[in-house]
Amino acid sequence: MLSVAVANFFNLILLILLIYCLLTWIPNINWNKEYFRILRSFCEFFFAPFRALIPPINGLDLSPILAFLILPLFARAIIFVLRSLHL
Repeated sequence: MLSVAVANFFNLILLILLIYCLLTWIPNINWNKEYFRILRSFCEFFFAPFRALIPPINGLDLSPILAFLILPLFARAIIFVLRSLHL
């Protein structure tokens, strides 16, 4: 079913975002390397709208917290619509 595929897709996105957040705690990561740049640009695509709503407060970025709260709700809404359409 399409709803299962969409659920798995959103779970994968959340896992990638979590990995990125954990990697930002490691101080010696060279973010200029190709694979880290790709990861960063992918994650910033999701964090930027939340950062526009609430800018960093005293150096504390709350956009990942908002992303982890809002993206699952968005995913559930899409899955609900797909299931109601029997897809």
